[in-house]
Amino acid sequence: MRLSRAAQVGLFAAAVVAAQLLSSAAGKAFFLTQLTMSAYYTLAVLGLSLLMGYAGQISLGQAGFFAIGGYTSALLTTLDLSPQRGHPLVAALVRLHLAVPRPDLYGGEVLSVSPWAACVAAVLLGAAVAVSLGVPVLRLRGHYLAMATLAFGTIVSSVAVGTQALGAADGLSGVPPFVLFPGLRVGGGAADRVQNYYLAWGLVALAMLLLLNLIHSRTGRALGAIHGAEDAARAMGVDTGALKLGTFVLAAVTATVAGVLLTHYNAGIGPSEAGVMKSVRYVAIVAVGGMGSLWGTLSASAVLNFLSLRGYFGAYDDAVFGGILVLVMLFFPDGILAADVRALVARLAPRRAPGGEA
Repeated sequence: MRLSRAAQVGLFAAAVVAAQLLSSAAGKAFFLTQLTMSAYYTLAVLGLSLLMGYAGQISLGQAGFFAIGGYTSALLTTLDLSPQRGHPLVAALVRLHLAVPRPDLYGGEVLSVSPWAACVAAVLLGAAVAVSLGVPVLRLRGHYLAMATLAFGTIVSSVAVGTQALGAADGLSGVPPFVLFPGLRVGGGAADRVQNYYLAWGLVALAMLLLLNLIHSRTGRALGAIHGAEDAARAMGVDTGALKLGTFVLAAVTATVAGVLLTHYNAGIGPSEAGVMKSVRYVAIVAVGGMGSLWGTLSASAVLNFLSLRGYFGAYDDAVFGGILVLVMLFFPDGILAADVRALVARLAPRRAPGGEA
């Protein structure tokens, strides 16, 4: 019996609760830190899964959008506007509560942009960059599109490393917690560990529900038509350009939001988040889960990111994800969860001649 989308999300929520209870019962509550970080990475990967698995557009720039969100929010919320308090623009931000005072590391007080305003600014910037990039590059296909998005990711990474205002190779630290509502904030304190765990995975569940509704809607069927035969879809009246651009922007926005939230959770961000290998990692996770399977992508992301963050792969972390991508493309092109074991064994088994000789 096929479960409804709400029931699927409900089962996922039950699994999230079970993981938290088991971790606490086993005295491993510190696992929740890595699981929370995995949730934010999963949020970015789900957007990429939609783009690759349903719109058929490969992107190696997802880490670039993640970094745009994180760095924008980190820069605005750590920038001290106190010396410019008398400036009309700063005064207007204070009146609108877009700039708020907060304590600094030395017990003093600084004036900086509120996390809510910084988050909105980051999302708008991420969407604007996605539109500016998507309009020209989405006319490309296959490896040409992959190279174009890879170039974008390389540019973002180079800007992050080479700009002193962004902390250069050290990145930005001292990012304040993101107070969503009174009593609910995104921050890495031990006292907020359980709260942040449920908040992060709750956002993933909400994203899953929205994306599942999208792919089962008329728009989702149009995306499937583009993936299957773009020229035929265009001939049937589907606005392929607008749909591909919209999906690209949606994937970019999910990565931007994930970058903002993880930066506030970790209280900082470094240039490694914008690295090319981060984008390769995201693509590898989508490939493991299955190009057209949001649930498969979610499962693969939760497991692989958790293992990586716990340090199980050691110094070979990037090599492991690169190797996973190669193996999946060779033997499980539809994802591990959809693997046909019998077909794989038949491919790997030595062929025998009709007379029985190998």
